[in-house]
Amino acid sequence: MKADTIVYEKKNNDVRLAVLSEGHMVEFDTFSENAAVEGNVYLGRIVRKIELASGNTAFKVNIGDTQDAFLNASEPDLKEVNMSEGQSVVVQVSQEKRAEKGAKLVRNIQIVGTTVVYRPFRMGVDVSSKITDKEKIKEYRSAVFSQIKGQEGWAIRTAAVDFDVNTVLEEMVKLRGIYENIRIRARNASAPALLYTREDPLYEYIRRHKDDLKKIVLNNHNVEKDVQGFIDLPVEYDANPFETYGLEDELIEALSRSVSLKSGGKIYIDQTKACVTIDVDSGSVKEGSNAYDLNNEAAEEIVRQIRLKNLSGKIIIDFAGSKEYHYMKPVIEILETGLADDPSKGHVLGLSKAGNIEILRQRRRPSLIDMYTEDCPTCQGTGRVEK
Repeated sequence: MKADTIVYEKKNNDVRLAVLSEGHMVEFDTFSENAAVEGNVYLGRIVRKIELASGNTAFKVNIGDTQDAFLNASEPDLKEVNMSEGQSVVVQVSQEKRAEKGAKLVRNIQIVGTTVVYRPFRMGVDVSSKITDKEKIKEYRSAVFSQIKGQEGWAIRTAAVDFDVNTVLEEMVKLRGIYENIRIRARNASAPALLYTREDPLYEYIRRHKDDLKKIVLNNHNVEKDVQGFIDLPVEYDANPFETYGLEDELIEALSRSVSLKSGGKIYIDQTKACVTIDVDSGSVKEGSNAYDLNNEAAEEIVRQIRLKNLSGKIIIDFAGSKEYHYMKPVIEILETGLADDPSKGHVLGLSKAGNIEILRQRRRPSLIDMYTEDCPTCQGTGRVEK
C-alpha cells in the first residue's frame, strides 16, 4: 500500500496518527503514553492463578493498567513459570486490551530496534524473509553472529540493508543496554511498575512507508526536531493537523458500519466477539455494472477498510453473485495483493464450502470501533432495541 503523508497529532499524553494516500486516510492509530501499549515492559504483580480448560495454567497480572492483564504460564523457549499470588514478574505487552479483555503479556521479551531485534531469551540469528539479497544476508548474519555474547538471540530486520554493518553492530550494543537497564530497574522497583516504554510508533510508520512518503505533518516541535534527524523528508508544523486535513470527518465516517461504493453497491461490516463479518450488497448498482465489477471494487475497498478500521481475528466476507471459485479467484487475488505488505500479517485462507472468503489477521491492537466506542447499555451491544 502506497502512502504519501503521515499526520501526527500529540496533545498532552494522547497521540493520534493517520497515514494518507492522495489525501485520504488509509491507516489510523491512537495511543496514550499512560496506557499499556504493545512493546512496553512492566514489573507486574500476580493477582490470581487460573486453571485453563486445556489443562494449562495462566495468571491475572496487575501492571498498573485499568484492567488486569493475562499471562500464560507456558511459552515457547521458556520453562513454565510457577508463581503464586503476590509475586512479581517481568513481562511485556504482546497484545493491547480491547473491549472487556485486558492486555496479553509474555515473559519472552523482545527489544525492537531499527535494524535488529534483541531477543535475550532465544538463541541464534534470524533474518527477515523480505531480504532477498543472499550476499547481504550472509554479510549481516555473519557480523551479528560475531558479536553475540553468551546466550542471546537476534533478528535482522528488513530495514537493516539500508544501513551499513557498523550501524547494525552499534544498535546491538544499544539494545543490550536497554535490556540491562530493564533488569536493573526491575530489581529496584515495586510492582506494578513501568520498566520500559516502546519507541514512539511514528518511527515504525515512517520506516514502513519511507519509500513512498513525501511529507510528515506534526503539531509538536520536539517531535519535529527528532523526525528531521531520523529521515530526510519535508516536515511541516501544523497546530491542528487533523482539522486541517479533514481527518475528523473521515474518522466519523470510518466508524460507520456501512461503506458506499462508486458503483452504487454497499459494504456492511459487523464486528462480534467471535469474528468480523463483511457483506457486499449490490444495492442500487449503476446500469452497465455487474457482480464481477462490483466484487472487484468491493475487494479493493475491503482491504482499505481492514487496515483503516484495524479489523482482526477471523474475517468472513460474503461477496455478491456466484460463489464458484472461478468467479471468486480475481477477488481473492485482489485481497492477497492488498494484504501482502500488511504489518498485522493478514492471510487470505481462500473460499469456504459455504462460498465465503475467509481472512485471518493477527490481532495486535484494538480495532477503531473498540478505541472509540463501547457497548450500548440499552441494547447491550446488539445494535437493536425493543419495538
